[in-house]
Amino acid sequence: MEHAIDPLVASAQSGDRDAFRRVVEAHSHSVFRVAYRLLGDEAAAEDAVQETFLSAYRRLASFDGRAQFSTWLHRIAVNRAIDQRRRLKRDPAEPAADDVAEVDAVSEAPRPDRLLASKQAGEATRRQLESLSDLERSAFVLRHVEGASIAEIGAALDLKPSATKQAIFRAVHKLRRALGPWVRSRDESTL
Repeated sequence: MEHAIDPLVASAQSGDRDAFRRVVEAHSHSVFRVAYRLLGDEAAAEDAVQETFLSAYRRLASFDGRAQFSTWLHRIAVNRAIDQRRRLKRDPAEPAADDVAEVDAVSEAPRPDRLLASKQAGEATRRQLESLSDLERSAFVLRHVEGASIAEIGAALDLKPSATKQAIFRAVHKLRRALGPWVRSRDESTL
């Protein structure tokens, strides 16, 4: 299905640098979120974002509207994040993902046992996300963090709908299995 090309994107395609700057401003936050969720490291995500927009600028003429521009851009972002992740694995001197789990406080003074359980669950989630394949991690992040549809994820990852659903299912299944102890203990504490 052809999508109408956004006038701003069309202007950028015709060489308008100001239009491309506005495209970057409009999409940089969502591209960063995808890269950060895939990499778990702010500096690496920022590098992936820069590489994404550089690649998009170079390939802008090839965008033909068969997918939404954001889907096309997310596909580039996923590929750049995967490239960045591979570089980080090859060069251990690069900083790894932050070991401190973020804890969202529900009350002003959360109980220490809840803080510990939340930190442990956050660490388990981070470790499990890192252990997923690039495809599973990308599909999960696009679906459950970015809220992309199956069709958008399939277009971004070059997958058929059934393969897209399968990748998401595998990721969710692995995360549920890893988080089982924390989910059960939380459910039991509310009884």
